[in-house]
Amino acid sequence: MVMIPTDLNNSSYANDPLFPWLLSIEKELDDWYSGNRSGGDLDNLLSDCISTFKNNAQYRNDLRFLKIWFLYLEGSKDYENIFREMEENEICIGHSLLYEWYAYFLEAKGKWKEAHIIYHIGISRKAEPIEKLKWAQSFFVKRMSERLNTFSLGKVDGGEQVEIGMKLINPWSSFILEELLKKIHPRITKYDGYHLSKKAYSGKVALSSLKKSSRNKIIEIGGKKYQIKGCAGQGGFAQVFKAYVDSNPDDAVALKIQRPAFPWEFYMYRQLDERISGKQRSSFGFAHKIHIYSDCSILICDYLAHGTLQDAINSYVVTGKFMEEVLCIYYTTEMLYMLETLHSVGIIHGDFKPDNLLIRYSKDDLSEEGFKDRTDSWLDQGLYLVDWGRGIDLQLFPKNTEFTGDCRTSGFCCIEMQEKKPWTFQANTYGLCVAVHMMLHNTYMEVERKTSDGGYIYLPKSSFKRYWNVELWKALFTKLLNVKPGNNDIELLRSLRKSFLDYMHDNPLLIKKLKGLLVKQRGTLCSA
Repeated sequence: MVMIPTDLNNSSYANDPLFPWLLSIEKELDDWYSGNRSGGDLDNLLSDCISTFKNNAQYRNDLRFLKIWFLYLEGSKDYENIFREMEENEICIGHSLLYEWYAYFLEAKGKWKEAHIIYHIGISRKAEPIEKLKWAQSFFVKRMSERLNTFSLGKVDGGEQVEIGMKLINPWSSFILEELLKKIHPRITKYDGYHLSKKAYSGKVALSSLKKSSRNKIIEIGGKKYQIKGCAGQGGFAQVFKAYVDSNPDDAVALKIQRPAFPWEFYMYRQLDERISGKQRSSFGFAHKIHIYSDCSILICDYLAHGTLQDAINSYVVTGKFMEEVLCIYYTTEMLYMLETLHSVGIIHGDFKPDNLLIRYSKDDLSEEGFKDRTDSWLDQGLYLVDWGRGIDLQLFPKNTEFTGDCRTSGFCCIEMQEKKPWTFQANTYGLCVAVHMMLHNTYMEVERKTSDGGYIYLPKSSFKRYWNVELWKALFTKLLNVKPGNNDIELLRSLRKSFLDYMHDNPLLIKKLKGLLVKQRGTLCSA
């Protein structure tokens, strides 16, 4: 049991009630370092000390008390709430050491974005000495830049790659994204269709006015006029509009207006252009150009008027029916083909879901012969993956890098994200599984852990209907929801796709049925 000195006759104790606690903490630390006591005794002592003095104004700005808080914080898994409590009790909030220590603690845990924010908070509060805090922040930024400079971004600038041991990164943190954009800037400015202006957008029609009423308004971008025909989509930072170039209905495009400016998505589209060619390229969205202004960016892409896979699913939900299994199989093979292609060139979409899968229809009649190899008119039929704002280019990171972070799309966070484990391509394959589940069941996927061969596997909670080809679907979910590190993801996707195609090819009547369903679907779904 930890003993607190009780001889308060000492004048130093009477004037400084914290002092005997400091002596006990020092002794406990010595015992702990020498192995004579457990860490639990120290934690209890620190907790009791904090509870005793946290409301005492005498110690609110005492650096000794701040150190006690940090000793307690460093040994706790709940450090975020402890720091929040420090702020609520105004413990040294005017002293730079509060922010320096906590930022360094977060940096050591790999939480760069959070550390960056803590420095900014301290500077905004004018914590003293402010110059010391700014100096600490500048060295933090330098350290982060040096780490990022060792990524294969060096190849972008013509240098050599030097790998480091740090292989866990949040690819969507603002800090990482800012640094990556700085590195690719010399390259992206050379891409065809990249237009940069240091001024704010100054067209006659204010872009903000499109939110209220957009139809038939004409805006000018880069010397071309675009007639807005309606809003095609909206997110937290961007709006997508259907528009006619020079009022020509035969030349429809999608305008994605985003604040603040966001060139990353354009970069991802150009990576698709560079790495994917021939018949494979038609499965992925295409960007014509981007106009970057000081206050926003306008990305101009192809427009497809036949709705999304989500629209197709919803058309069954509203009638209380389910998508025919043969149609589910077809779209599953399309998605498997997409991911096989992307993963082979080192690209993760990062937001793979039915809303981002547009439906394509061939202008020509579909032949039964070209189905299996995606030849003839089948090449122009299928799905079309758009919205690359959360895309990840693996060539910008060291080999074997794994990621942390949450995609923040409800229902589409892979198991690894849910369990705070590292992930790579699971961000895509889990999205595919959710999309397939939605086609089969009209609901989002919920998974459960089941025991298997002395271990456990993840499977959907929903059961398979007995009249489905259960073995095909079971193999898909079992294999994609339980991918182990180091497994050949591309070979797995290819083998799964082949199993579905072989099943269809061995049953020619199914291909004929599929053709009829696609014709019917095209007539049912409204053109936007």
